[in-house]
Amino acid sequence: NIEKVILKDFIFNYFGMFFHVLLVSVVLAAKGENLICHILESPEYALLSKDGDVIIGGAFSIHSAVILPSFLFTEKPEPLICYSLNLRELRFAQTMIFVIEEINRSSSLLPNVSIGYRIYDNCGSRFLSMRAAMALMNGQELRADGACSGKAAVQAIIGESESTPTIVLAKTTGPFKIPIISHAATCECLSSRKEFPSFFRTIASDYYQSTALAQLVKHFGWTWVGAVNSDSDYGNNGMAIFLEAAKEEGICVEYSEKFDRSETTKLMKVVDTIRKGTAKVVILFVAHIEMNILIEQLILKNVTGLQFIGVEVWITAVNLITPTSYSVLGGSLGLDVGKANIEGFADYVLKDFWETAIPCFLTGGNISQDENTCSRYKDLLPFQNFNEDISELRYANGIYSAIYAVAHSLHSLLRCTENQRCNKDKIIQPWQVSEALKKVNFTTKSGEQVWFDSTGATSAKYDVVNWQLGVNGEVQFKQVGYYDASMPPGEQIVLTTKNIVWAGGKTEKPRSVCSESCPPGTRKAVQKGRPVCCYDCVPCAEGEISNMTDSNNCEQCPGEYWPNAERDKCVLKVIEFLSVTEVMGIVLLLFSLFGAGLTILVAILFLINKDTPIVRANNSELSFLLLFSLALCFLCSLTFIGRPSEWSCMLRHTAFGITFVLCISCVLGKTIVVLMAFRATLPGSNVMKWFGPPQQRLSVFAFTLIQVIICVLWLTISAPLPYKNMKYYKEKIILECSLGSSIGFWAVLGYIGFLALLCFVLAFLARKLPDNFNEAKFIIFSMLIFCAVWITFIPAYISSPGKFTVAVEIFAILASSFGLLFCIFTPKCYIILLKPELNTKKHVMGKMASKSL
Repeated sequence: NIEKVILKDFIFNYFGMFFHVLLVSVVLAAKGENLICHILESPEYALLSKDGDVIIGGAFSIHSAVILPSFLFTEKPEPLICYSLNLRELRFAQTMIFVIEEINRSSSLLPNVSIGYRIYDNCGSRFLSMRAAMALMNGQELRADGACSGKAAVQAIIGESESTPTIVLAKTTGPFKIPIISHAATCECLSSRKEFPSFFRTIASDYYQSTALAQLVKHFGWTWVGAVNSDSDYGNNGMAIFLEAAKEEGICVEYSEKFDRSETTKLMKVVDTIRKGTAKVVILFVAHIEMNILIEQLILKNVTGLQFIGVEVWITAVNLITPTSYSVLGGSLGLDVGKANIEGFADYVLKDFWETAIPCFLTGGNISQDENTCSRYKDLLPFQNFNEDISELRYANGIYSAIYAVAHSLHSLLRCTENQRCNKDKIIQPWQVSEALKKVNFTTKSGEQVWFDSTGATSAKYDVVNWQLGVNGEVQFKQVGYYDASMPPGEQIVLTTKNIVWAGGKTEKPRSVCSESCPPGTRKAVQKGRPVCCYDCVPCAEGEISNMTDSNNCEQCPGEYWPNAERDKCVLKVIEFLSVTEVMGIVLLLFSLFGAGLTILVAILFLINKDTPIVRANNSELSFLLLFSLALCFLCSLTFIGRPSEWSCMLRHTAFGITFVLCISCVLGKTIVVLMAFRATLPGSNVMKWFGPPQQRLSVFAFTLIQVIICVLWLTISAPLPYKNMKYYKEKIILECSLGSSIGFWAVLGYIGFLALLCFVLAFLARKLPDNFNEAKFIIFSMLIFCAVWITFIPAYISSPGKFTVAVEIFAILASSFGLLFCIFTPKCYIILLKPELNTKKHVMGKMASKSL
């Protein structure tokens, strides 16, 4: 832009003149002539000035804009014309003069040394900032004898109020080590002691402000914000720090735009972006002048209802308050330095300032009326009787502290003593003042301690202010909290949320998120190609929970736990076992008791009819033993029903194995008896004496003893114990009995199967033996049923889940027991109960006799 062209042209001409003077000086030195330094152009005069033993310079933008002359490059350009008075900057200049006058009246600080001042108006122009810097270094003398190596015209410079012109000022004066103390330049870039060794400020850098802004946004739960900054050192550095801090806090930025005060096209783009954005919260890291321009466009575009978050530069700027600006900025929140509380300042700006500092009112002084006409001050005069803004003055404390810091430095350098005189003849170089400033440590009248850290800044403390309407309809900047960087993390920001008025005058805090919060039971899944704050809520996977809102991950439940229906907490898994209280358990229990009862009834019936031929003919002793074992088989199935315990697990399989072997041994004995009885009827055979009742009892005992030994070995080596099976079902625990030793389990079943198969073979061989009541036929049927049940049991047992495994085993026990009971004893019971006429020895032996014939 034009201003940048002017600045470049100025720098080019300045260095051109420098080398010209240097060349002339060399020529004159070669000729032996005296060196005379002189200003080629007219000196730049200060807007406000006063002589003194030591001089402090000031640079403020008392006007905020300039009228640029035409640049035809055919004639000398006209001077720049300043306009648009900036009242806040005028107050800064007034504060500086007030504090200097206060120190001059002090008897304890620089008692016999007077401080003068030279305050320049930069009009918001970097070009004029450069000219002011040169003027403060060179002074206002037209010529100087000698080698121009005298001391600087000022001992320190106060200013400026923005970072970019402050950088220009600091870089220009840097080689001469003139200390610059700014009250409002917050750019973090100025913290570099290598680039700016003589720069100080009575305000914290934007590193703290940007970090505080991120914490403020995080505190209110806003994760989706827009960001706008000035295209300057102040705005770009501050926004870069904020974006980094926001990222660490989990805040996403929808857009980040910047513009310069002279770039109308970019400004319109920024306004359009804000208007179309979905973020309800916008961070405005813009300088004061840019904010004035931006708010005008936001009002024209009727952009309302957004929660603006501001920085100290504009959040309490009184000149932003207009009849229409509150509709846009109402409810804005931001950080600012504390209010000024300078005793006597309000009265000073009404009277003393105009009578002592403005040349138009001076009756005498060091500046003539010819050089400083009242036309230079015509924009200031309307504010001669205005002091209503003093209560909202914020940066004045920084200027107050800066002037006193310089005074304390000079006090130590001039070796002043309280109520005595200073060594005012001592020459003080600016670099000495700069070194002394690093060591100052004093307390102001308001009780604020002033000292500079290693970067030349003071401690970071901010007020959190809120734009609100007062009872009289006036806009107020109400303090609703504070930020103190010296506090521990988590305690640095303190807010009174109930006192905040939000955007649009609402009492309810706005929401600004890209995606709504994910409830417990879900997790966040980032949307592809979008920031991390934009996500979908995905239900937790099977077996996982999330018990917090906006959980990034779901957690696996521990082994014995499973998510509830909402998947927001882990609950104990349902423990499954065949219970006596459920339908299937009750049915199996009834069948077991029914089978045992029926067996007992048959035993009683046989006992009543034990002397009848049908009972005696079928080996009554083995029959009773078989009925006893069958009753035990029915009853042993009860050990499978109910919660598995250590004793029930060991009992159920061993009792089942032993009782079934006892049962099969009895059937096997009866089968052998049938075969032996047939052999005994053959002529000359005495085989029955080898298999009489003692041998039968011994065989049953021997067969059963083998199974007992197998079971004892099984229980000794690796006994069945309760086991929580969590592999088959994820959502529930199957409480079952582990087999312990699989070999032991299959050995028990295998032995039963072997005896059953042997019994079946022997019965098959005896199926056609002559007898009215040939038991071999019934044993064949019972063994067929028994083998069929247990052959089908094996795959069913292996494939059945949970409690159904136990049910299958109980069913096999009951089915095989009922098969034996019905096949072997039903024909006999039928004759005893329904055909008693057939229960005779004649009938039992009749058929055999007829067949023998």
